[in-house]
Amino acid sequence: MSKLTPHLRACLLALGLLFGWTSASPATAGEVGEQVLGDPQAPVTMVEFASLTCPHCASFHTDTLPALKERYIDTGKVKLVMRDFPLDQLALAASVIAHCAGPDRYFAFIEAMFANQQSWARAADPVQALLQLAQVGGLAQDQARACLDDKSMADAVLQMRLDAQEQYDIKSTPSFVIDGTLYAGNRSVEEFGEIIEEATP
Repeated sequence: MSKLTPHLRACLLALGLLFGWTSASPATAGEVGEQVLGDPQAPVTMVEFASLTCPHCASFHTDTLPALKERYIDTGKVKLVMRDFPLDQLALAASVIAHCAGPDRYFAFIEAMFANQQSWARAADPVQALLQLAQVGGLAQDQARACLDDKSMADAVLQMRLDAQEQYDIKSTPSFVIDGTLYAGNRSVEEFGEIIEEATP
């Protein structure tokens, strides 16, 4: 059986204290969809398409997003719209668990997953590692497994991917749509900043 590393456990426990995680009822397929970080009325919309097993997506979330959040999201200039684009079955399972946690905890879950991607994605039993991660985050393993067993939740996540392919012809992750323009791949904070400034009314 795979085990949580001390670093992963500490990270999740810290997030739990920060967000006040408690055991809660899992979300349903009807609640699966794009998630918004920031002011919904922000003048600039930055849509991210990401796979939870994608190393470049993890790099964006751990190295780039914190500065973007401080400069643009927390100041009400930009809202980040996250749309799951799973590239493999494990990424699909991770997305289902993140949505299972509910909209209020979705971003906390994916940030923990990205920050510790190598720990769970390379575990001997990665699904079990995800279930353990979910439990530490306040989502009981039986609840998380019930979500994994619910085909409608996986279908809802996959529908987001299909919609992205049809609407924007997404071919890789991470990809971003800012002010209607598609940008493939991660960029520096400065490059994103220039794009955001140009898109700001």
